[in-house]
Amino acid sequence: MNLTPQDIEDIERATLDAVPPEGTARLGRWLVAIDHGTVGRAHSAVPMAHTATDARVVGPIESIYDGNGLGTVFRVPAQKSFVAFRAELMARGYVRSKPTCTFTGEVSRMADMADGAAVQLLAQPDDAWRAVFLGEGFDPVDGASRVQILARAQHAVFAQVCVDGQTVAAGVGSFSRGWASVHGMRTLAPFRGQGLASQILGAIAREAQRRDITRAFLQVESANTHAQALYRRAGFALAWEYAYWSRPLHPATPGEAQ
Repeated sequence: MNLTPQDIEDIERATLDAVPPEGTARLGRWLVAIDHGTVGRAHSAVPMAHTATDARVVGPIESIYDGNGLGTVFRVPAQKSFVAFRAELMARGYVRSKPTCTFTGEVSRMADMADGAAVQLLAQPDDAWRAVFLGEGFDPVDGASRVQILARAQHAVFAQVCVDGQTVAAGVGSFSRGWASVHGMRTLAPFRGQGLASQILGAIAREAQRRDITRAFLQVESANTHAQALYRRAGFALAWEYAYWSRPLHPATPGEAQ
């Protein structure tokens, strides 16, 4: 899929619509997401364009995070246009982590994943949906934070699959800026490998079609090859890669109030 500069900006804005941070700031062509939770996309500064950027923006963004009592995090694309910017971050002591892929695809291909299995789409998450994120095998602190952030989304549906009265798989479909997006895909360990994630993808796609949305995106960690294989079967392909660059909150200087 060929993406225009407007598509890239729309995807980044739609990402924050889907994982809404506690607050945001705009600095030039950067969106600064401010959140005390564990979701990196809700607590990182991201460029809305993939052209070369001025490294002088680093200091002002650091000031925004410092003022909110948070360490500074940048979500930087892997494109060559950011080579100098990444070098500046490295010189300042930032550490790269969690390389992640942004995938895009056609909703029509994604809809083919549905085979009629019962997937419930909720306007608001219920306790059963929330419980999947707190199930065995998932970090309970991270799960609780993700539930809190995802539940803020204003343009989303909360998908779940039930087996014998228990919700065993969950996900989120968000619809904004002309895109459908997929987030928070979780399946309880005893129920993996049964195609439940595929059914959720298909149900989200059908809802996108109902809303006349034709394109979709998602983000998946580069190391998660199993999930990537699922998304490729649903017609998704790599659009770009990015990584998080972070450093701790500035330490207080001698004589400065702690």
